[in-house]
Amino acid sequence: MQIKEELALINRFTKSPLDEADVYVFTVRLCDNEVDRDWERFDPKALEELGTLFVGKSGVFDHQWSAHGQTARIYRTEVVHEPAQVTMAGDGYCWLKAWAYLLRTEKNADLIAEIEGGIKKEVSVGCSMARRVCSICGAEDGCQHVKGQEYGGELCFVELREPKDAYEWSFVAVPAQRNAGVVKRFGQEERARVELQQKAALGEKYMKELRQDVVRLAMLADDRLDGAVFAGMAGKLEEKELLELKRVYDRQVEARFGMAPQLRETAAVRQDDETAFLV
Repeated sequence: MQIKEELALINRFTKSPLDEADVYVFTVRLCDNEVDRDWERFDPKALEELGTLFVGKSGVFDHQWSAHGQTARIYRTEVVHEPAQVTMAGDGYCWLKAWAYLLRTEKNADLIAEIEGGIKKEVSVGCSMARRVCSICGAEDGCQHVKGQEYGGELCFVELREPKDAYEWSFVAVPAQRNAGVVKRFGQEERARVELQQKAALGEKYMKELRQDVVRLAMLADDRLDGAVFAGMAGKLEEKELLELKRVYDRQVEARFGMAPQLRETAAVRQDDETAFLV
């Protein structure tokens, strides 16, 4: 998502519009479907429902509900699925990712530094669930099974289903869910995406120019070649193969003409025609 789109989502919660310089944005792993330290877990459907409930909710410290402790606000969420990773319950792993913002103020400078430095990292959520289901027998009102114990080779845990409300999310020292915490700041994600796009564009430009050079040299080295056919072949070659052909044709052209050729495109042909060149 582009920065302008992120800001539009953030500004739904502000009285005055904020721009990029006003906010610090980061992402957190709120909760997942893995069995936690309390031998409980959210089912995947519950994560989807929690995602909707947590939009607009404030972040606090150690679950202390006070306006003074408000630090950041969630403005969008997404459930991330990683099916290659299997949970203790035996299904594919998924987790609730949230984007949060806080203001770049003098008061928040230390908190931003602690997030960047990995000090403020772990988070926990405060929410209300309608159902607590035993993984062994499916009972909801209590049973004889003990969380954390195995019965017939199956782990006993409580599955949390049907969220009723999401209260807040909190920076804590030790979260109940082992993986919950700050993932990555938005600005770093966006810069990495842009850098990858730029590198890809440069790579494509380099390979296009290399193929053009090889086609030009081949046509100069052997005027019996069908330029269109050779250009099609060159378009399928990788860098190592193209560089070897360029080395060979460089030598052949130098032997044939006695000097490195000075090439220019004819003005009468289209710019993208790689087969029509004059010496």
